[in-house]
Amino acid sequence: MGRYKYLIKNMGLLTLSNFATKLLSFFLVPLYTSVLSTSEYGTYDLFNTTVSLLVPLLTLDIQEAVLRFSMDDNVNQNNIWHVGCRYSIISCLIVFIGLMVNRIVGISRVLQQYEVEFFFLYSLTAFTGVILYFSRGTGRIADLSVAGVISSVVMICCNIFFLLILKIGLYGYFFASILGLAAQCTYLLIRARIWMNFKKYRDDAVLRKEMTDYSKPMIANAISWWVNNASDRYIVTWLCGIAANGIYSVSYKIPSIISILQSIFSQAWTLSATKEFDAEDKDGFFINIYNVYNFLLVTICSVLTFMDKPLAKLLFAEDFYSAWKYAPFLMMSTIFSGIAAFLGGILSALKKSGLFAKSSVITAIVNTVLNIALVFLIGPLGAAISTAFAYFLMWVIRLYQIKECINLRVNYLRDLTAYVILTIQATLLLLFQRDRIFCWYQLIFVLIILLLYIKEMKALCVKFLSKIK
Repeated sequence: MGRYKYLIKNMGLLTLSNFATKLLSFFLVPLYTSVLSTSEYGTYDLFNTTVSLLVPLLTLDIQEAVLRFSMDDNVNQNNIWHVGCRYSIISCLIVFIGLMVNRIVGISRVLQQYEVEFFFLYSLTAFTGVILYFSRGTGRIADLSVAGVISSVVMICCNIFFLLILKIGLYGYFFASILGLAAQCTYLLIRARIWMNFKKYRDDAVLRKEMTDYSKPMIANAISWWVNNASDRYIVTWLCGIAANGIYSVSYKIPSIISILQSIFSQAWTLSATKEFDAEDKDGFFINIYNVYNFLLVTICSVLTFMDKPLAKLLFAEDFYSAWKYAPFLMMSTIFSGIAAFLGGILSALKKSGLFAKSSVITAIVNTVLNIALVFLIGPLGAAISTAFAYFLMWVIRLYQIKECINLRVNYLRDLTAYVILTIQATLLLLFQRDRIFCWYQLIFVLIILLLYIKEMKALCVKFLSKIK
């Protein structure tokens, strides 16, 4: 039971952080969509998406190595921290030079307009990533949770102040995000006494090489994840316009409910998979966690698809309401990315970063080709469908990859049946848009999903009731 307690404890602490960071921002969607135009929201989304690509690319994705190596015994934590900072600083210099070149040459006028905001957003994202991963690797999960709450409070208060009181629009949205990251970064530096590491450092060339050897294949993985997660925004902008991207980006807010669970679990699971790895899975720890996790993701997706249009009416302003069409398929992509990340946690425990890259690159290529073709044919809906298919393919590939690493007894027939039902559920939602007609069909699909996973549902209920007693 110690394995389960360790995982649940870390999930509980990380829930506090992610609840504050993601769920509270989720409820501010009506504010964003009522104050910002579709073009403004699309612009911010493209900037934020670009930063998420540049950070792993320019830092050699060193934060992944910081996380994995800081979990090992008999390592110098100070040197690990400094390797992470070293590559983050270099990347910030590269971005600064790039912005100066853009100011002279004038490649992007939008980037010129928001170049200061972009630089600070990039720099704080890069350094905060290193600090967060270092804190996770060294077991400071409680500090991470508090930092997440502080970041959320600062970001939300600043958004209200800048958007509603000062009414400075997109600039205010940028400032709120930057200040939220700065608050999180500052708290962890002080609370975890990370600043002390600056005094106890020596350049360890061997460690630096080991970390970069681990992180370099992860660059391909990170870029591929970015392609699967974010390239659709660029393709939608290219083929349909930036206003269409604003609507499409908002549609991610409903799937973000599932992303909260996925993010919490993935962070805790990487720690457990490394600590508790057993190639034979003799006591069924890995498959039990896999089944329960998959059950929760599928069930939440089915319920949210059932509630998709009412949620859109509640959360989105009138100009953004059509975003409901894309949410069901994006929720399915969140399921497949979640279980693919579960399998990735096992590969991370074995330091098989090359396998990470292989599966991610293949699916990124497939996703890009499908994105262009489907967006051209059916608009932003094609981007949502191609993203879901790409992550499904990643799940299939990683299941094949881990066969040599662990004996994971997956119930393929049941899981594939559930995924087919979700696909039918999403399709019927588009075809039958009269609420009274599709409502009953959607409810029946939810019940079928629950029956498919009755074993996992009973197990969760029994454990919950035993805890109450």
